[in-house]
Amino acid sequence: MTKKTFLGAMTVVTAVALTGTALVASNMGFKLNYQIAQANFPVVYGRDSGTTALALPDNRQTGLNDAKALMDDIGFPAVLEVNKFLKSSSGLVTYTGRKGGPLAFPLVAGEGYRIKVQTTVNYIVVGSDDPSLSTTFFQANAPIVDGRDSGTTDFAYNYHQTAANAKQLMDDIGFPAVLEVNKFLKSSSGLITYTGRKGGPLAFALVPGEGYRIKVQTTVNYIPSHY
Repeated sequence: MTKKTFLGAMTVVTAVALTGTALVASNMGFKLNYQIAQANFPVVYGRDSGTTALALPDNRQTGLNDAKALMDDIGFPAVLEVNKFLKSSSGLVTYTGRKGGPLAFPLVAGEGYRIKVQTTVNYIVVGSDDPSLSTTFFQANAPIVDGRDSGTTDFAYNYHQTAANAKQLMDDIGFPAVLEVNKFLKSSSGLITYTGRKGGPLAFALVPGEGYRIKVQTTVNYIPSHY
């Protein structure tokens, strides 16, 4: 079970948020206190690396536009890396904010990120959902070489989404299209995989503030069901 702790209940507020240059007023706003936990020492074989799968809101707070801004907002001294999953290679783009490192990549609504910290941070997430936002889960480009381009996407679970567990999320996206819903485990730096198939593991609960890795066999344009 993940050691990340959901510290605060969502507060439904009337929020005004800026994403890019567009002003968005919403009654689906929230403020969330989410713990991004450091590694428990000693770290063995690279496990328990202090990494968290983070879901940002569709409409982020003003100025939160790229990996540098996110690192600064969480707290630069605490954050080692902000990582973005690349479907084309099944690898990561890593932003460290350090001299000589890669440039900061832009943040995209609906996309989850992995944050690695060296000290625990209680991160205040502020924003709102966009009930009309569509996220596209792309199938793999065939042929798949060395397991790359696997049809996998890191998804930012919506804060007011009706799907409460992996099964409900799979059904909401479209069961025939979805192969897996994956949850990142900080304790092992591994994944819990839900397939929805007979004999597989039980569906795990979904947590606001947490991102999930979705694998599909056919391309789907997904608009989450909201309450």
